Amino acid sequence: MNPTSAIPCDVLIIGGALSGAATATLILEKNPTLSVYIVEKNPHFSRRVGEATVEISTYFLTHSLGLTDFLNETQLVKNGLRFWFFNKETHSLPECSEIGGKYLSRVPAFLVDRAVLDEEVLSRAVKAGARLLRPAQVKNVSLNPGSLQEVEVEQEGVVRTFQPRWVVDASGVAAMLARKNRWWKSNDRHPTTAVWSRWKNVKSFNDPALATKYPEWAKKCFGIRGTATNHLMGEGWWAWWIALKGGDVSIGITFDQRIVDWPEEGSVGDRLKTFLCQHPVARELLADASYTPGDIHLRKNLPYYSEQIIGDGFSLVGDAAGFIDPFYSPGMDWISFTATITANLIAAERAGMDVTQKITMANASLVKSYHRWFEGIYLNKYFYFGHYDLTKVAFLLDLGFYYQGVANQPFMRGEPALLESVFSTKPSVPFFHLMRFYNRRLAAMGRRRLEEKSPAPANKGKCFMFGGFTFKRSDVSPIVKALFLWLGLELSEGWKTWFRSSAESQTPMVPAAVDQSML
Repeated sequence: MNPTSAIPCDVLIIGGALSGAATATLILEKNPTLSVYIVEKNPHFSRRVGEATVEISTYFLTHSLGLTDFLNETQLVKNGLRFWFFNKETHSLPECSEIGGKYLSRVPAFLVDRAVLDEEVLSRAVKAGARLLRPAQVKNVSLNPGSLQEVEVEQEGVVRTFQPRWVVDASGVAAMLARKNRWWKSNDRHPTTAVWSRWKNVKSFNDPALATKYPEWAKKCFGIRGTATNHLMGEGWWAWWIALKGGDVSIGITFDQRIVDWPEEGSVGDRLKTFLCQHPVARELLADASYTPGDIHLRKNLPYYSEQIIGDGFSLVGDAAGFIDPFYSPGMDWISFTATITANLIAAERAGMDVTQKITMANASLVKSYHRWFEGIYLNKYFYFGHYDLTKVAFLLDLGFYYQGVANQPFMRGEPALLESVFSTKPSVPFFHLMRFYNRRLAAMGRRRLEEKSPAPANKGKCFMFGGFTFKRSDVSPIVKALFLWLGLELSEGWKTWFRSSAESQTPMVPAAVDQSML
């Protein structure tokens, strides 16, 4: 094609879902005169697995994108996290050990239908001035650092060439730029698989019949159990249980392939229901439920990352830059950081600033953030997921440090906090090392219990209801208590793993088959 026939523009964004549309909105907010194109291949968005926000992503959606009224009108308010544990001695819902808030959450978050959210954010980006090509598909991208990029876009059978100064890859798990340029790497240290669907006729945690059937259980919680992100916990796996506006419930599992032997026979939906019904909570609430045909998903080897995230003329945002794990819902936090950093860099460069050093620093900090985020919180975490006492310690410490060091920052400092991704700044380094250490120790104890086939007695009859965290510096008592609980675990059993070699602790385990006696 003759270069003179190429269409010039400032920014071309590959993908119009949340990460791409949000980046476009932020860019145009800073400079409405820029020419921004969004290329979206789907005529409409399908439902996605990421359906719960946490504090950082809620700030981003409400403060940065101005979606507060929309979220309150169209989505459900989330009431924290809840965890349910079982063993061979638990036969009913109230016998399962429970961790969760006693009251409603103090900092807002939402349970969201991503298809609805994505459409809204994209429509707002268009209203802000972005030009939408939909349905259209990016056929090829040629990167020219420091110069104009070249992007071939096909729409209605016609291929046109665009020459943007910046290309933003928001293509999600397709990770177009990372794969094309061989930056994409599978995170083989975290071999996880997820299976999920939307369900109908799921019994609610708030069903009055349950309160009548289990009155003492119902009285333990003053909040709303059903609109929390509920987690069913098992050995090497966890399941999410997310109520959605309109009555559907998103339910799925994520498991460590080294620990869990996923059944291979039968339909994926039937296998999912059978597997979930190991757990008394699932047996109670899924008795009359059915999964939605055509909405069953299985994805192996979930985590991956890009060795390059930002360069002079391109940026990867959201899942296109990497994915760790759905536990704690970090995906939309990652969108918040990558989109904000990208928009600020592009706006500065288009304003004539020399951003060479900023690009280098932003790329280094985001790459570092991914790996520290993974190692500090997720590495080998699934080895202790099926144990109430170990998960309780991790939950209190993980959430406490998140509130005190991450989630509070944008509420206190505004947008500048979203320019500093998790564990990317010097003050965060000691906390990264501490979090990596206690998670490593809990994983070692959990692994030993799995090897010895521990009956996990704490999984029955325990109930920990806490008041919740705030952003007050003085509100650190749950962290202190959790540190003492951790010390107690080390003295009672952890010492038995102190002298294991690093190689031994990383040796893959043989997957354990589903215990049919627990179905």
